[in-house]
Amino acid sequence: MASAGRVVLVTGVSRDLGRRFARAAAAHPNVDRVIGVDVVPPGGDIGGMSFVRADIRNPVIAKVIAKEDVDTVVHLSIISTPLVGGGRSMMKELNVIGTMQLLAACQKSATVKSLVVKSTAHVYGASSRDPAMFTETSETRRAGGGYAKDVAEIEGYVRGFARRRPDVCVTTLRCANVIGPKVTSPMTSYLRLPLIPRRLGYDPRLQFLHEHDLYGALGHVLRSEVAGTFNLAGDGVMPLSQVVRRLQRPMLPVPSFGLGLLKSAHVAQVSPELRALLTFGRGIDTTRTREVLGFEPTYSTAAALDDFAQDLVPTGGRVDRALATLEAQLPSVRAQHALQESLDG
Repeated sequence: MASAGRVVLVTGVSRDLGRRFARAAAAHPNVDRVIGVDVVPPGGDIGGMSFVRADIRNPVIAKVIAKEDVDTVVHLSIISTPLVGGGRSMMKELNVIGTMQLLAACQKSATVKSLVVKSTAHVYGASSRDPAMFTETSETRRAGGGYAKDVAEIEGYVRGFARRRPDVCVTTLRCANVIGPKVTSPMTSYLRLPLIPRRLGYDPRLQFLHEHDLYGALGHVLRSEVAGTFNLAGDGVMPLSQVVRRLQRPMLPVPSFGLGLLKSAHVAQVSPELRALLTFGRGIDTTRTREVLGFEPTYSTAAALDDFAQDLVPTGGRVDRALATLEAQLPSVRAQHALQESLDG
């Protein structure tokens, strides 16, 4: 995971992804200590992680870094949807102001030597004018509001920090939608719906990143210390129609406003960014991640989807399942027929 003596601070450990990564990092023999930071304690097993209740929007985070002699910061606390009772203004404050305070604390620190930021492919946006595949040099979009705009601002501040502190290895991972059997997110909530709506006339291309590959990539970054921005996703893209078939769920074509109704009906959190993705789709090129960063995900997009679906109860596709059952029985039927012919002959 890292060189001997590493002291790692992980933000956002109240959510499962942050907690699981921090727990795994704490168990690695080459990491001395892991300090998890969030405004509320994490649930579940935290392993060898030490938890510090702290708000990264507050300058007190600098005192935590100094007191613990932190040399590695992994920033996982950028949120994609407003918190319950918070709203968009609170979300922006947590994302942008929180990151600015964290970067200011890192800039003052004499011990921090590595910064890893989990970003998102939503920074590219999704529209009818998109290239077939986005690369890390593709233009990112600040237009509109919400999560994607927050991330574009955050990445700008991270690049500024990297220029001011060239002695710090700064790595940004632009992740595709993370999925897994235990992952809870706007995308996984949408895919778990018993009836999946699809915008009428569109069949967007989707890419997924398995949660284990996210943990693997974060660990690889800490080991390799390669600076830069990297797209991270499983190999391959899948149209939404194929995704739904693999999940064995019925699909309902809806008009343009139909996806937005999921949020108002409290069925699923479909943000503007996710709504655009579920209309136009997106593909990100991961060549640079493989060739420069030296990391290749274990799970393809299809394999990640299959693992996500392993505990889902099918709600549709009865005809497909019946045909699959019949197809599985065909070899034995053929064998019995051949045996009967040989006996008759």
